[in-house]
Amino acid sequence: MQLDTWLLYLVAAIGMSLSPGPNGLLALTHGAQYGSRKTLFTIFGGSLGFVFIMALSMFGIGALIKTSVAWLTALKLTGGAYLVWLGIQVWRSPPIVVAASSETSEVSGRTLFRQGALSAATNPKGLLFFSAFLPLFIDPQRSLLVQFVVMAATFVATEVVTEFALASAANWIRPWLARVGRRFNQACGGIFVAIGAALPMRT
Repeated sequence: MQLDTWLLYLVAAIGMSLSPGPNGLLALTHGAQYGSRKTLFTIFGGSLGFVFIMALSMFGIGALIKTSVAWLTALKLTGGAYLVWLGIQVWRSPPIVVAASSETSEVSGRTLFRQGALSAATNPKGLLFFSAFLPLFIDPQRSLLVQFVVMAATFVATEVVTEFALASAANWIRPWLARVGRRFNQACGGIFVAIGAALPMRT
């Protein structure tokens, strides 16, 4: 993967990590309930789930590319259109609201890990997103396995950092989201629209 492509992918991964989604909301909620250190179990579980669906998406795409490179062009155009649509949905979405909770019951790290993994791996929108998202950055002339490792590692790193920040600042972020959450969603949605419109045109 070329450096400029990776940098674009990094920006897109950060945008996805910051945009409203079930795993970010779960990290925010668990951070408020159990503290940031314990929420790391949730975050790492979610990261494992994301790697799983990224692998399904990437190697499914790779099988199509082996049949015909023309599939990659078709996937890029379809993926770009999907990201534009997704960006519009994020732009229009209401701010995330997390109610304050006094829950302090003990919960095991294994339970939190499982909740995070299932939240990521069983979300059908995740598979659809990565199937649209990853082809925009794939170079058919380079090793698909190497590209998968780079993309998965980059995405997991951004996801862990972002969700840990959400969990650590959960009590402060809740009122902030109520004030500026809609504008924040618009910024994230704008990132998706820009990527979806521009990247399919790159060769």
